[in-house]
Amino acid sequence: MLRWIIALLLFALPAHAEGERTGDFDYYVMSLSWTPTWCDLTGDARHSPQCETGRGNGFTLHGLWPQYTQGGYPSYCRTSQRNPSRTMTDNMSDIMGTSGLAWYQWKKHGRCSGLSATDYFALARKAYTTVNRPAIFRKLKTNITLPASVVEAAFMETNPTLLQNQITITCKARKIQEVRICLTKDMDLMKCGYDVSRDCALKDAGMAKIR
Repeated sequence: MLRWIIALLLFALPAHAEGERTGDFDYYVMSLSWTPTWCDLTGDARHSPQCETGRGNGFTLHGLWPQYTQGGYPSYCRTSQRNPSRTMTDNMSDIMGTSGLAWYQWKKHGRCSGLSATDYFALARKAYTTVNRPAIFRKLKTNITLPASVVEAAFMETNPTLLQNQITITCKARKIQEVRICLTKDMDLMKCGYDVSRDCALKDAGMAKIR
């Protein structure tokens, strides 16, 4: 009996398969990473240039991810589109931090968009520039602790058409990690799927200062 219950539970979980058909998805999730958190947890150990003092990185573009409405997402899709050149990925480093991240995002997510690398990166840049990042966080000069809901409220205030069901805040190691915003294929705001709508509920999330 227990084996049947486990099997049913596993069947009910969204599949995260790899190698799906390119272009077969429902909407995009744009993920904005709070760079100081990424640097504290990962980037410093990798000696990433994204974390160098003076770079001034705050919310950078982690990725633009094709997503399924019913849960899950495609990844590492098969595509006939050519991979981006080094120049193309280098050109994304101003909003993504490094060219290496741009390449990885193309490989895992961009190939699933059905777009060429040129068009995918152009769309990712459009998404990033369409959403206003709160000025108060761009000037953060000291480490702070705050409810994660305050970050969400700040984005909604800065983007008046942004609704609560279109944005999600994530945390990691009790720190603000990412802001995720759901967009149609035409880059209009839309309601997030159930598996994306999992807000961080911390009342005392850490937010490290911009370097």
